[in-house]
Amino acid sequence: QVQLVESGGGMVQPGGSLRLSCAASGFTFNVYDMTWVRQAPGKGPEWVSSITSSGGRTYYTDSVKGRFTISRDNARSTLYLQMNSLKSEDTALYYCARVKYDISSGECDLWGQGTQVTVSS
Repeated sequence: QVQLVESGGGMVQPGGSLRLSCAASGFTFNVYDMTWVRQAPGKGPEWVSSITSSGGRTYYTDSVKGRFTISRDNARSTLYLQMNSLKSEDTALYYCARVKYDISSGECDLWGQGTQVTVSS
């Protein structure tokens, strides 16, 4: 079955850390660029970070630069998002997604179910 399954979300205090994982199955993971997108309550989806198929290039939205790190383990077909120095504004449902063509297109054709991240004291 072709799917993406996120895990690792939870509740954390401001300044804390979490590592999200996204397990891919049913397709050849190492040929696809991958992306993390989040959606905060009452807001639209926001692109967070992307990584090329080899892992050689990474991209971040300005608000998470220096705090979040995207990575992947192609041998395990798993995508990661290490989140440090978390802020209340990082509270959102985080989705991993498979990029359909290339990162510049921004179009994704497969989404996970999401994992909730809540940053609160």
